[in-house]
Amino acid sequence: MPDSSTTTRTHHGSTGSNPAMVDHGSLGPTERVAPTWTEPLAHRLSRPFGGRLGRHAQVGRQWFWTPLRVILLLAVLTLAAGWLFKAPCLHTHETSQGEQLDWSGSRQYTTMCYTDIIPRYGMGDLAPDGAFPYKTSWVQDAGTPDAQVRYMEYPVLTGLFQWVNAKITDGWMTLAHLGWLPGEVGSVVYFDITAFWLAAAWLTTIWALTRLSRRRVWDVALAALSPLVFVHAFTNFDALATAFATTGLLAWARRRPALAGVLLGLGGATKLFPLFLLGPLLVLCLRSGRLAAGFRAFLAALGTWLAVNLPILLLYPRGWKEFFRLNSERPADPDSLYNVVAHFTGWAGFDGPLGPQETPTVLNTVSLTLFLLACAGIAWLALAAPRRPRLTQLCFLVVAVFLLTNKVWSPQYSLWLVPLAVLALPRWRLLVCWMIVDAAVWAPRMYYYLGTANKGLPEGWFLGAVVARDLVVIALCVLVVSEILRPARDTVRAAGDDDPHGGFLEGTSDRFVLPGFARWREETAQAQRDHDRSLSFSGTQSFPRR
Repeated sequence: MPDSSTTTRTHHGSTGSNPAMVDHGSLGPTERVAPTWTEPLAHRLSRPFGGRLGRHAQVGRQWFWTPLRVILLLAVLTLAAGWLFKAPCLHTHETSQGEQLDWSGSRQYTTMCYTDIIPRYGMGDLAPDGAFPYKTSWVQDAGTPDAQVRYMEYPVLTGLFQWVNAKITDGWMTLAHLGWLPGEVGSVVYFDITAFWLAAAWLTTIWALTRLSRRRVWDVALAALSPLVFVHAFTNFDALATAFATTGLLAWARRRPALAGVLLGLGGATKLFPLFLLGPLLVLCLRSGRLAAGFRAFLAALGTWLAVNLPILLLYPRGWKEFFRLNSERPADPDSLYNVVAHFTGWAGFDGPLGPQETPTVLNTVSLTLFLLACAGIAWLALAAPRRPRLTQLCFLVVAVFLLTNKVWSPQYSLWLVPLAVLALPRWRLLVCWMIVDAAVWAPRMYYYLGTANKGLPEGWFLGAVVARDLVVIALCVLVVSEILRPARDTVRAAGDDDPHGGFLEGTSDRFVLPGFARWREETAQAQRDHDRSLSFSGTQSFPRR
């Protein structure tokens, strides 16, 4: 494999007769993959600082600036820039009723600072009058024919997270009125408090990624500096879900299936997507004969999700169902492929014109069916591939096809893909291109919402950006499938690991494999034999010659 010579490996942890077996518990700094040798983008970026890492460089001698701390610092800088990006929406002005938030002139669109967090404070379920999410309702569009009773529209943990932050804000405002704390408009204080916890959640995501990345720790810099984090870290509450998802994967990688299930279950009570990761996990456990560990994780996730949701469901069933009701009644989102097709073809959609509060039943059925069919295809690929796929490869595919087939792709949902993409396909140029294209969709979206009457963009410009984003994500999926079918091209395995995120799956033999891909299976077996012969040495592997 061409990249296998890009690290210096001292096999001080070798076990058994195979010199390629490494004790990862004692993985040394010289066994890390150096991105300036493996990634052309990193090589070019390193030129102003002296170029590639030298063959005799003393790696890992810094007592403080470890890779983890450097990457966390990069993440903090990106999060700070992300807060500044939203800062125009925190502008206030004096009115006859006192200081008020200033979104005049569609500031939230013209400056592209829009966030869902600011409007949440003061809504019926978060009002400072003893309201409680899922219990307290309010009337949307009161006094109009479209008036509707509404409840908290987020999953339980996200709703409670918002409520706790609202209570903290209420306390802050009380102390501010007493002169003990600096005063500010309540929604601004609420945003800042929420942003603090969301930043902590994203830093937790980065920490877990560095622990998952083993030899390729510097790949995590892609997530730390991601343009998607800059744009969307504080657009909504999705950083909470990414934290639970990545720590759940970390617990699984460290062979703690119950803890992994608990974390994924908590993630599922925040946003649904962490629960999707259980599917690839169970399929790979089936292939490797490790179903007992997989079921422990699944049952722990199910039990945790029920423990969080059942009390709210039993006490406030109507409020608990609001999340599912709202998502069922939503039409195709502006970012969805269904809306793209409808706009460019004049198609009226699967359900035709719908009135307020009417459910797009056919669209819901088609969207769910396409997702389930895609998941079935991914499961077949996992069981028939010439070599067992890595866990994060399948996780990325599942989440990506959900976004592509779903009727809603809110822009902040792309954050879900960032940690999975870094683990599944750590090719720097490709991921940077995708993140830039995906983040850039935000600009035409904001100016499309501004409206052409206010010098905004027509819908076609926005949907053109959506198509570009979807094509790039599809290309990433194709590349992941390509590496699954030809594992010799897998950049993660080229460094010497089998599945560094697989936990119980790593290094195990297959127990259940479906027929298929015979040619690729033979090529993989031959490549593995060649690779094993190339590793029959007793010394070290050094950096390649220039």
